[in-house]
Amino acid sequence: MMQSFTRWTLALAVPFALAGSVAGLNELGAFPGFASAGVQEVAPLGSAVSNPLSTLGVPPMAKAAVATAIAAAPDLHTQIKWVEVRNGKDMVMTPDATSRLLLVQAAAERANLAEVGLNYQDVYGLINAETSWLPRTGVGKTGTHSYGLAQFEPGTAKALGLKDPNDPVEAVYAAAMHMKTAAQWSAEKLSALKLPPQVYAEKLREGVSIYYNLSWKGRRAWNGMNTDKLPTPTLRHIENTRWGAQRAEFLAQQLGMGENAAS
Repeated sequence: MMQSFTRWTLALAVPFALAGSVAGLNELGAFPGFASAGVQEVAPLGSAVSNPLSTLGVPPMAKAAVATAIAAAPDLHTQIKWVEVRNGKDMVMTPDATSRLLLVQAAAERANLAEVGLNYQDVYGLINAETSWLPRTGVGKTGTHSYGLAQFEPGTAKALGLKDPNDPVEAVYAAAMHMKTAAQWSAEKLSALKLPPQVYAEKLREGVSIYYNLSWKGRRAWNGMNTDKLPTPTLRHIENTRWGAQRAEFLAQQLGMGENAAS
């Protein structure tokens, strides 16, 4: 599966404030390392979320939906190209920019995320927040291990019908399906609020991160308007997801992959 090995060095991530609006693409400017579309992408954010996905809230139909989605995408494995990057003192493998976009665009389309107001940029952003696109094995506060690009715990993987959380195609497809459930939960939490479309879209995405990052008890505390009261790791997840979504849009423009993308 590791077809192409290109060595490039990680750059420092853009720092964010944990509250308030995040800068748009124009304010972020031309991301360092992108002199042209042919230049390898500089690294995404270096810090990943500490709490892996929760098994709570996985609908019964999700298992079949994930299995169907994964079965429909066998060719993606042959299209993924891997590059070697420096992560601290170690050299690790990550899908290159084109492969990342192929994965998230296909996953978003298959999950029909547009139905719940999300798009492929959101999938890219979530993987960015979870692992910075560096596959790894994580350990949560309870000692439970989590695996792969999307940091699925064994219980969540089983509930979603995910056979191999270390498989990038399976992981991203399952993450997109799980995001759909998260967006539906978020929309329900926001249903009583009369929010302008732009604010609603922002809050909907905050809810997706909250669904991923917090236990059921923590989720219940969110009312749609008290995001700034949430734990720092959750706020960081929200900001890293936003930043990752912006990077996905930038990459799609640079690589000419935006026109036929799911949205």
